[in-house]
Amino acid sequence: MKNFNTKDMVLISMMATLTTIGAYISLPIGPVPFTLQTFFVMLSGMLLGSKKGALSMIVYVSMGLAGMPVFANGTSGLGIIVKPTFGYLLGFIVASYLVGKLTEKLRNNKKTWYLIIPFVGMFAIYIVGVPYLYMIFNTLITPDAPIDFTTALKYGFTPFVLFDSIKAVVVGIVATSIVPLLNRSISKA
Repeated sequence: MKNFNTKDMVLISMMATLTTIGAYISLPIGPVPFTLQTFFVMLSGMLLGSKKGALSMIVYVSMGLAGMPVFANGTSGLGIIVKPTFGYLLGFIVASYLVGKLTEKLRNNKKTWYLIIPFVGMFAIYIVGVPYLYMIFNTLITPDAPIDFTTALKYGFTPFVLFDSIKAVVVGIVATSIVPLLNRSISKA
């Protein structure tokens, strides 16, 4: 990866900050709260690309692990690693990278891809987050009464899929306008 210039550092920091703001827009509905974080996760990949998008999420997760209250409901610290939601935070990094990589690969194709790409990121978050939630419940929270994977899906997937789908569509719509502008800006630089 090339050295970052000031613009890159500002954009990476901005996406980490927007993800923090998204964490504070939270609705507690069970072990995993509903937030707007995933909107900014998917947008970070689409706008910054794979490496810078993933780095913005690494910065975000690192800030929280270092003790800054940037996670949902103002939580932070290393203790979050043993919480059911930490898998989703790891999924943010994966999702931003995948969304960014697909956006880079399909940049010159039809804009309709921009409406599909965020769904890949959304499901990447679930693919990492739900098994982690399952593992934490069965090893730390309820080891004497383990949950089955269907229950993990009930807690960490089912309540969110509709709202996350709406966020993915909105990200795709926003990206159809912004990504071409960024491509022109990059090609002129």
